[in-house]
Amino acid sequence: METPLKQPRGPFRRSRNKVIAGVCAGCADWLRWDPLVGRFFFSLITVMSVVVPGIIVYLILWTIMPKPPAGEATGD
Repeated sequence: METPLKQPRGPFRRSRNKVIAGVCAGCADWLRWDPLVGRFFFSLITVMSVVVPGIIVYLILWTIMPKPPAGEATGD
């Protein structure tokens, strides 16, 4: 019996095909969404919350979300 490949557990920032820091694309990969959809929803929520809270959340996620482990594919 073959053992299944280990999948990354949490969201990781994307290292390729990112726009700013790879946060929205990483969350979209984790949710198995298209990165464009993830960016759209984040932008929509940011605009609806008067921009500043969305920017703060993005900066926090940028600092706490790890980069993918070396050799791991993250949908790039």
